[in-house]
Amino acid sequence: MDVPKLLEAASLLVPEKIATENDITVSDVWEYLAHDEWEVALDLLEELGDVRPLPLSFWEALASAAEQMRLEKSAAWCHWRGFETRHGTLRADLTLLPAAEARRKTPISGAGVLRPMWNIGNRTAAGEKALNIARLWVEFTPFLEPGGRASVRLAPLEPSQWQHLQPGQVITMHEDQSVAGTAVVLEVQRPPATFTP
Repeated sequence: MDVPKLLEAASLLVPEKIATENDITVSDVWEYLAHDEWEVALDLLEELGDVRPLPLSFWEALASAAEQMRLEKSAAWCHWRGFETRHGTLRADLTLLPAAEARRKTPISGAGVLRPMWNIGNRTAAGEKALNIARLWVEFTPFLEPGGRASVRLAPLEPSQWQHLQPGQVITMHEDQSVAGTAVVLEVQRPPATFTP
């Protein structure tokens, strides 16, 4: 399917009555599509996807359109949101240790590339601390410096092992056995009960 058809298919999944904080609606998307402004239409659809949960097919269509337009970060974001549609959303406020106190001396990429380990309170069968892996997406910035703080989204490798988390809970990030950062859970949204993979 070509880009305009993918964007049209996605826009048909957006209820007409929803609007962004800036009063953008699906009607605005159709205006840009009519003028072949595909990248703007894609950006607006991504914004509309933040207003309320939309089906997996919405995010899949946007990811395919972004890939065809060679918009790698948008494609990665739409795939990320598809993961969240299937498995739920987990957001946290992460503070990295300063470079003088941690192994990491360079910024981390914000676009879901890093897959650190996390101490989320799980234990092994022998009762020892177990570390769980989750990809990390830094919100609103392309990277996070050592010692920096930002809101992040986590995509667990095994989502079922993270279901006990609650807002306010403190978890720690590890890139080796030492602590690399501390995060406070901000939001835990379970996937919709109606979702079928």
